[in-house]
Amino acid sequence: MQRMGCGCSTKILILSSIFLLTLLVIGLISGPLGSALLNIEAPSILQLPKPHVELPPEGIFHIAGFTITNTLIASWLTIIVLVTLFYACTRKMKLIPGRLQGLAEMVVEMLLNFVEGAAGKKQARTLFPVVATIFLYVLINAYLALLPFYGTIGIAENDGTFVPLFRAANTDINLPLSIALMSFIFVEYWGLRSLGFLRYLNTFFNFGQLRDGITSLAKGKIRPAISGLMLGFINLFVGTLEVFSHLIRIVSFTFRLFGNMTAGEILLLVVCFLVPLIATIPFYGLELLIGFIQALIFAGLTLVFGIIALAPHAEEEQTT
Repeated sequence: MQRMGCGCSTKILILSSIFLLTLLVIGLISGPLGSALLNIEAPSILQLPKPHVELPPEGIFHIAGFTITNTLIASWLTIIVLVTLFYACTRKMKLIPGRLQGLAEMVVEMLLNFVEGAAGKKQARTLFPVVATIFLYVLINAYLALLPFYGTIGIAENDGTFVPLFRAANTDINLPLSIALMSFIFVEYWGLRSLGFLRYLNTFFNFGQLRDGITSLAKGKIRPAISGLMLGFINLFVGTLEVFSHLIRIVSFTFRLFGNMTAGEILLLVVCFLVPLIATIPFYGLELLIGFIQALIFAGLTLVFGIIALAPHAEEEQTT
C-alpha cells in the first residue's frame, strides 16, 4: 500500500510538473515577448492590454466633497480583515487555546519578543502597541494586494478607461506618509513624556555653553566668553541638524515603502504582460518576501527611534 501511495504521489508530481512547464512554454511562445522574437501573433485569449501605471490613486466615488479612492478602499479592507481576524481569534478565550487563539497568541508573542529583545521588558510595554500595529498593517496591506481581485475588478468610465476598485494601498504615497507621520508623532511623544519638554528640548539644543559665554562676557572675561559663544553657536547648529534629521525620517520612511511597493506592482504587471499564465509565480513569492521585509523595516526603525527617544530616561533610572 505504501509503494502504491508513493507511486501515485510521484505520478501526480510528474504530471503537475509537465502541466506547469507546458503553461510556461505556451506563455513564452504566445506572449508579446515570444511573439516579437518568433514573429507570430498570439491567440486572442492570451492577448493582454499593455500595463497602464497610474501613480496617483483613482477616485471611485465622492462623499460630501471627499473623494474615496481605490487605495483608500483597500486600506479599509485591511482594517476590516485585521479586526475580523483578531475578533475571531479572541472572542472565546480559553486557558488551553484552540487553533485560532493559538495563532493570534503566536503572532503577538513573536512581535512582543522582537520588541523586548531590543528595548527590554519595561520599555516594551510602551513601544509594543505602535510597533506591532505598524508591522501588521503594512504587512496585510502588502499581502492583500497580491489577491486576484486587486486590479481586475473595477468600473469602466465614459472614455473607456478602466478604474480598479481595489489597488494596493502601499502604492499610494498618502498611506506611507500617514504611517510615517504617526511613527514620528509617537517617537516625539515618547521622548517628551519621559523627559519633559525642556529636558527633551535640551537633547537637541545644549544652551549651557552659550549661557556660560554670555555670562563670561558680562563679567568682562573675554577669552572664556569667546570660547563659550563659539561652542554655543556650534551646539545650536548641531541641534538644528538633529531637528532636521528627525523630520527627514518622515520622508525616508514614506519613499522607502512607497518606492518598493510600487516597483513590485509594476514588476508583476510587466512580467504578466510579457509572459502570460504562470511566469509571475516566482515574482509573487518575491513580493511576499519584500512585503514582510518592508513591514519589518518600518516597524523596526520605529522601534529603534523609540528606544533612542526613551534612552536618556532609562539611563537616569539605572543610575538612580
